[in-house]
Amino acid sequence: MKKFRKVLDGLTTSSPGGTMGSPSSGSAAGTPTAAPTPKEIDIQETLVSENFQMCKTVRHGFPYQPTALAFDPVQKILAIGSRTGGVRILGRPGVDCYCQHESGSAVLQLQFLINEGALVTACADDTLHLWNLRQRRPAVLHSLKFNRERITFCHLPFQSKWLYVGTERGNTHIVNIESFILSGYVIMWNKAIELSTKTHPGPVVHLSDCPKDEGKLLIGFESGMIVQWDLRGKKADFRICYDEAIHSAGWHHEGKQFMCSHSDGSLSMWNLRNTLKPFQVTFPHGKIQKDGRKESCKPILKVEYKTSRSSEPFVIFSGGLSYDKAGRRPTLTIMHGKAITVLEMDYPIVEFMALCETPYNNEVQEPYAVVVLLEKDLIVVDLTQSNYPVCENPYPMDIHESPVTCTAYFADCPPNLIPILYSIGAKHKKTGYSQKEWPIAGGLWTLGCNTYPEIILTGHADGSIKFWDASAITLQMLYKLKTSKAFEKPKPVEGRAADLMEEDPFAVQMVSWCPQSRILCVVGISAHIILYRFSKYDANTQITSLEVRLQCESEDVISPSDNENNPCFSESGSHSPQTHHHHPASPGSKTPEGNKDTIPCLKVKERMVRVPPGYQAELVIQLLWVDGEPPQQITSLDINSAYGLLAFGNCNGLAVVDYLQKTILLCMSTLDLYGGADPYQRLTRSPPQEQTVHLR
Repeated sequence: MKKFRKVLDGLTTSSPGGTMGSPSSGSAAGTPTAAPTPKEIDIQETLVSENFQMCKTVRHGFPYQPTALAFDPVQKILAIGSRTGGVRILGRPGVDCYCQHESGSAVLQLQFLINEGALVTACADDTLHLWNLRQRRPAVLHSLKFNRERITFCHLPFQSKWLYVGTERGNTHIVNIESFILSGYVIMWNKAIELSTKTHPGPVVHLSDCPKDEGKLLIGFESGMIVQWDLRGKKADFRICYDEAIHSAGWHHEGKQFMCSHSDGSLSMWNLRNTLKPFQVTFPHGKIQKDGRKESCKPILKVEYKTSRSSEPFVIFSGGLSYDKAGRRPTLTIMHGKAITVLEMDYPIVEFMALCETPYNNEVQEPYAVVVLLEKDLIVVDLTQSNYPVCENPYPMDIHESPVTCTAYFADCPPNLIPILYSIGAKHKKTGYSQKEWPIAGGLWTLGCNTYPEIILTGHADGSIKFWDASAITLQMLYKLKTSKAFEKPKPVEGRAADLMEEDPFAVQMVSWCPQSRILCVVGISAHIILYRFSKYDANTQITSLEVRLQCESEDVISPSDNENNPCFSESGSHSPQTHHHHPASPGSKTPEGNKDTIPCLKVKERMVRVPPGYQAELVIQLLWVDGEPPQQITSLDINSAYGLLAFGNCNGLAVVDYLQKTILLCMSTLDLYGGADPYQRLTRSPPQEQTVHLR
């Protein structure tokens, strides 16, 4: 603000130094009197420092340190909680909302009020919050603080007005979801367990209502004790004392049996007719060792037990692998009948949830997918296919999937550009993914709150370019382009050339884009430029290639009209059959004059190729290696779509190309541009082994 002040002060006050003197000052004979001081310009300053502030306009990226997951099976929206108190709500591509708890406490658990546009969050500061999602910006309606007990587990049955809250002390409280006030009904731990049992059962780790009777509540304690509590009769129907710690439980939809996961890597099946012992105990990953004992396994942290009409039930769980191998990747196991499928994950599993056809827990569940929240990713596994493929994520949450090497921002773009880019990008399906649509498909995508469309382009180390809609609060990827497809796959090289070659030869350094004409130019690290045109239709195209030499000295520069003998450029490939130009020979070959031949860094695809709708490569311009030295990287680029011109340069020179005629119009060295006043110091290169003598 001080800099602004100094500028404004200079405008509003007259400078005495700007006059020839004061009118009242004396003057020598014959000396003209000073010019009168200009009248002071009165500028009304209304801007103050409070008018300038930094504010966040766009949020993008995977939720930092995710902790919890919830899904509304009717509205088909997903919520992710984080350790910093954030809540991310996701729907169909483009539906992305962010909320933040003022306390900043970690979100322990999330519970949707299914199909009611509300969400309950339980935080690490032992506070429950009820969020209203029906308004434009979600806000907290009610909060409830637990002062004496720590919250460990919450359960909200479908279409129920009672929220069950388990605590670290083993007690279960009941909250009225409408008033968000604690009811007087508390299931004390000492009432839930046998009176003769004096040991504390530990924190509540599971709560669920019985599918065949919502008045029965299943309570799981960490120590291994399970109690079914009759809410009306205020008494326990049965108590189970198991010798292994419990991590989670899941009901069969008929409400006659349930399954528990334990700390020793086992799954126990219980029938309500006989609760003295489990009728089945399995160790899914516990193999029998040579001495006849089962190998020890890691805890099964969560299990889901889902039924299907046409097949065996699905048992899905995380963890449970044996300890025999160090450095094993995190896994999700899917048991379907006798088939066991182990899916390895790239990051630790935070939470997972089976997506089912019905929200009612007393109906056949029919699971169709599993959402898996990882520490740094979100994936959806398709259960309808036997090989369990992963659904393609329509909103990639990692902008640095390949490191970002350049960015460009464009405002006030044509309004139809974003829908066109999105429709083309949505058609580009990756291979190996499920053919099913992304199941998180709720909400409505709008073009954002801004009156003008904004687009951000990011270039990446792998040569890809991504177009993002920045009109809303979060970035939405519209379209992805791979520049590497214009080139043949680089052949491995050895020796000094390998040291000079770039590790990422297709890395994007710079982009120039005209949103009106949709012409796109991309500069790569291998001193190459690719010009793209946008088309709604696929086509068979052949890429034209221009090869430019910008290492030339000033005496080598010839008039651009003499195209055949100009040492500053050569052209390979042609747009008309009448034109034939010099094709570079293999590296190290010699021309008749004795010079080492010049080669480009990358080899352009010369054959006719089929390209999909979207941006299609039309012209590739490459700077040449000269005498075994790589070209200097391109430092500036600009396009003029009105005149069909493309200009670029580096520290050695400047070139102008007519991209309509695929012809170089101008090629100048820096010496010609600056003459003797070149402001840059350039290191002299050692002379090549063979010199050509120019006879003048």
